[in-house]
Formats: sequence, structure tokens, C-alpha cells
Amino acid sequence: MSTPVYMHTLGCPKNRVDSEIMLGTLTQAGYRLVQDPARADVIVVNTCGFIESAKEESVQAILELSRMKEEGRCKKLVVAGCLTQR
Repeated sequence: MSTPVYMHTLGCPKNRVDSEIMLGTLTQAGYRLVQDPARADVIVVNTCGFIESAKEESVQAILELSRMKEEGRCKKLVVAGCLTQR
């Protein structure tokens, strides 16, 4: 059975393309996309760090989704994108 993965994308159209590429790679590696983070073993947050409001939205999303990891709902939380590069 394939591992369920949830992708949360924030920011510009480039991030959407990056997320689609990541999802394609994950699908080829045997992961299965789910629409509900509560059903995911892996959660990926593709962040945006371009403007202050985007940074705040990214941090909020990370904190919210990290609760699922803390509660044991997911096994891995991956944070990617331009906020992580700053």
C-alpha cells in the first residue's frame, strides 16, 4: 500500500509549479496524494517568504500542521520553499 502524502502550497505560481513537480516525484516513488492532512503519513508545506504577510501565513501553516505530527497523526513533516531558504 502506498504512503499517503498531503501537500500544502503557499505563495506565488512558481511555488505551485514546484509543488506539482514534487508531487510528481513523490507519486513516481510510490506515494499517494490525499486531500486531507489528517489522513497523511507525510505532510509537505511549500512555503513563501517573499513578503511579510506571506511569511506569517507560512509560519501559521507550519505551526498548524506540526500539531498533527505532535499528536502522532503523521510521521513526517517536510518544510520546503523560499521561507526555508532565508
